[in-house]
Amino acid sequence: QVQLVESGGGLVRAGGSLRLSCAASGLTFSSYTMGWFRQAPGKEREFVARISRGGTNTVYADSVKGRFTISRDNAKDTVYLQMNSLKPEDTAVYYCAADNRIDSQWNYWGQGTQVTVSS
Repeated sequence: QVQLVESGGGLVRAGGSLRLSCAASGLTFSSYTMGWFRQAPGKEREFVARISRGGTNTVYADSVKGRFTISRDNAKDTVYLQMNSLKPEDTAVYYCAADNRIDSQWNYWGQGTQVTVSS
């Protein structure tokens, strides 16, 4: 059974930092592109960042470029999202996801972790 478990969310003031983690189990982690998404209240889920299987290629949403960094540790089956210079508009539930790069969809999702940025 595949599980993606996010952690590291919380309440932080604007300008602060948080580091999210997503621990994967039940899949061959290094075979999956990993991504982070977020969903704010009343809004649709949106893409934040993704990282290739080997960790060499990353893509970011324009809204987080230069502030967030996605990374992964294939030895620990974990993907991270370092979030710096946080803004109130970054407030959302953050989800990690795994893509096997076979069927053009994100195959597995975590349960999410809340990030709240106060002004």
